[in-house]
Amino acid sequence: MADNVINTIGRRKNAIARIYMKPGKGDIRVNNRELAEYFPVDTLQTVVKQALTTVEQQANYDIQVNVNGGGITGQAEAIRLAISRALCEIDAETNRPPLKKEGFLTRDPRMVERKKYGRRKARRRFQFSKR
Repeated sequence: MADNVINTIGRRKNAIARIYMKPGKGDIRVNNRELAEYFPVDTLQTVVKQALTTVEQQANYDIQVNVNGGGITGQAEAIRLAISRALCEIDAETNRPPLKKEGFLTRDPRMVERKKYGRRKARRRFQFSKR
């Protein structure tokens, strides 16, 4: 890859997204597939593009994404974080304030709580029977 390629990482739950962003015409490929093919749900496509839309750079960059782990929502939000970080690397003065205001630069720390012994799930107890 060329030297003008920006490489960043984004995480959410158990999803990890590595992106390679370079100047282009707005093509986004996820795991060597088109964005619409990988994320067939419109809301997830919107989540991925939110950072670009916020700073009005939708058609200025080509993005190659490698994402694995987690579910589709976690993956989409991991990609959003990675794109936000890349946009800040490109031009921090103009891009950082609107992205920060929307909360796209904060890594969401919420994770699935582990299952405890003596319980059906993390917090759900087995049904209590009086008799």
